Amino acid sequence: MPAEQPKSAPEDRAEAGPFDEAEANPVRPYVDLGGVKVLPRDGLHLRLEVEEGTKRVVAIGLDYANSTLQVQPFAAPRSSGLWHEIRAQIADQIARQGGSTTVREGSFGPELLAQIPVAAGEGQQGQMRLARFIGVDGPRWFLRGVIAGEAAVDPTAAAKVEDLFRSIVVVRGSTPMPPRDLIPLRMPASSAGAPTV
Repeated sequence: MPAEQPKSAPEDRAEAGPFDEAEANPVRPYVDLGGVKVLPRDGLHLRLEVEEGTKRVVAIGLDYANSTLQVQPFAAPRSSGLWHEIRAQIADQIARQGGSTTVREGSFGPELLAQIPVAAGEGQQGQMRLARFIGVDGPRWFLRGVIAGEAAVDPTAAAKVEDLFRSIVVVRGSTPMPPRDLIPLRMPASSAGAPTV
């Protein structure tokens, strides 16, 4: 059995986010997507990433500040964190694809700066795509973010996207779930301002 990993999160996570449902301001007009709630803001477009075969929502794509932030909430143990282990697995996966990663200290703690090969079918043979992988361990959940576009390289765009990531609320729920299981995501209930998929 692997040793328990410490949690990886900013010191001020409970006050500044990403938030647990119990810490969120109940009067804010969040868009409810099941496992996460997102605060609408000008210029923000939501996309639900759906698995072909199962039609299950597997990630939330947020287009903002000429960048993309993809978020996924996972169940996690109460006392230990997942980010240290998951970060190493992402680095291995990218290395196998012929890309490279660098661990650096970001505003949420350690993050991975990755150069990922672009698929040959996209007509850009030998091109690399830059992405930042960020992760925060919360109470009984882990929130992973992948940042691409301007926020992967430009500090001004990065600050806007990091603020967006901090505003996310994770809704773990009380259902028992094995660690690393994706917390179920779904379409928003109201049709007003619902994202097009």
